[in-house]
Amino acid sequence: MSEREIGIPPVLAMAWGVRERPGKGPRPGLTLERIVAAGVKVAATEGLGAVSMARVAKELGAATMSLYRHINAKDELLDLMVDHAIGQPPPLPPGEGWRAGLTGFARRYLGLLREQPWIARVPINSPPLTPNQIGWMNYGLQTMHGTTLHQYERLSTIMIVSGLARNWALVTADIDAAARAGGVSTEQAMQGYGRLLKHFADPARFPAVGELIDSGVLDNPAEIPDDDFEFGVARFLDGLEALMQSRRTR
Repeated sequence: MSEREIGIPPVLAMAWGVRERPGKGPRPGLTLERIVAAGVKVAATEGLGAVSMARVAKELGAATMSLYRHINAKDELLDLMVDHAIGQPPPLPPGEGWRAGLTGFARRYLGLLREQPWIARVPINSPPLTPNQIGWMNYGLQTMHGTTLHQYERLSTIMIVSGLARNWALVTADIDAAARAGGVSTEQAMQGYGRLLKHFADPARFPAVGELIDSGVLDNPAEIPDDDFEFGVARFLDGLEALMQSRRTR
């Protein structure tokens, strides 16, 4: 069947190398790979908001219209940029159990989003379909090989764990950016939050918040700790372990 009969979007055809968007007389030396790499460079140095067809063309020293001989729209460019930037996952450590494997998957994916924070701000328009996205999906699924989890449960697990990493990367990046904008460290900003919360949160009106304040947990926060992330991942894995244990006992 042809690409048109299958309904393959042009961006996926380009991502998989099935074809590059044809054009009449493309600028010599201007390739899809160069365009995507230039987009990644702009996003990494100036932020996702700076990425536009015109800005990428300027980075390449080309006319904006020349990019459209290779890419239909900015959305296509962003999809290709993400796939290029995430790369292929590392090899799965041999003999690693499912729990250690999923924990490693979560940490590695969070690390990737921390190294290139613009990735997490690209809207998700579809399930994983580009080569490197499927590579990471395959990596996560392999960690659960041999477990009693059903296939749809394994897929749900990958979505939840990667979602935890994505959300934590965004939250901590925003907190850090807000602190820098205020001319303080993240630790100082969190200490300031604790003081403000103590001032405004009347324990009689907000008793649970009052207990939190009295515990002192907000007095000395670590600088962008990942304890909350690790806690969330571990408790989710506890639930999976309980599910699998219940199936073994039955």
